[in-house]
Amino acid sequence: MQQILTKSLQDMLSKNVIVFVLKMGLFSLILTLLVTWNLWDSLNTIIASYLSWIPWKWVQTSGATVATFIFAYMLFIIIVSLLTSLYSEKLLISLAQKRYPDVPVVGSANLSISLLLTLKASIIFLLLFIVTLPLLFVPILGQVIVLYLWSVLLKEPTIYDVGALFIDDKKILKEKKKKTRVLAMLASLFNYIPLINIFAPVFAQILFLHHILGDKK
Repeated sequence: MQQILTKSLQDMLSKNVIVFVLKMGLFSLILTLLVTWNLWDSLNTIIASYLSWIPWKWVQTSGATVATFIFAYMLFIIIVSLLTSLYSEKLLISLAQKRYPDVPVVGSANLSISLLLTLKASIIFLLLFIVTLPLLFVPILGQVIVLYLWSVLLKEPTIYDVGALFIDDKKILKEKKKKTRVLAMLASLFNYIPLINIFAPVFAQILFLHHILGDKK
């Protein structure tokens, strides 16, 4: 685990990774602003109605606005994850060739499957977010729940995007998948820091890359 973290953090500081992340972050910000600008009032009304049953008065009054900001933030994270999933293949291959030159590229992520898995993870993420929304206002518990939700968003699409490049044996990939929840949650920690959060999806992919290829070197 320590080697995986060390290598991943080193790769995160490379020029290619930083440039890629900034591009994905900029495009994601523009898309998020366009969506929230047009739907802000509707979202605020829907969320206020949903929170009306909670007995805490402060949640009923200011909670809706806070929750709407949280929703917009979550939407931004989803879009960053989606764009990263779709456009990171060349970056991952270049990082793998640098670290593991003897490991061949055996395939490529199918765009339709990658998109489907990302959308599926996003839908599950949003549904769980809606269901657990009242709990997010509970100190500590709320932060733990959010961290888990973010890991849900990252885990399935990332293991597919990375695994499709270097593993053609489904049994091996399934075995590797069992140990990736902690890695996804570690990457999700970036989401707690605005601006730095745009690195979370790529960091997850790099963590998964070293997890998958580390024992092949």
